[in-house]
Amino acid sequence: QVQLLESGGGLVQAGGSLRLSCAASGLTFSTYGMGWFRQAPGKEREFLAAITSNARNKNYADSVKGRFTISRDNANNSVSLQMNSLKPEDTAVYVCAADRIGFRMARISEVYDYWGQGTQVTVSS
Repeated sequence: QVQLLESGGGLVQAGGSLRLSCAASGLTFSTYGMGWFRQAPGKEREFLAAITSNARNKNYADSVKGRFTISRDNANNSVSLQMNSLKPEDTAVYVCAADRIGFRMARISEVYDYWGQGTQVTVSS
């Protein structure tokens, strides 16, 4: 049974930082591409960042480029999202996802095979 478990969300002031983590189990993590998405109330799910299975390539949405950094630790089956210079508009539920195509770095949520439950990030002004 595949599980993706996010952690690290919380309440932070604008300009602050948070680091999200996603712990994976039940899959051969090192072969999966990983992505981070978010969904705010009343809005569609938004792609944020993706990383290839070997961590050599990364892909970011324009809205977070330069502020967010995705990384992974295949030895510990985890992927992280470092978020700096947070803005109130970053408030959302943040979710990690796993793609069996390890090199794809997909921006489209439909191609991902497994999803976590999400962690809430709230940025106050």
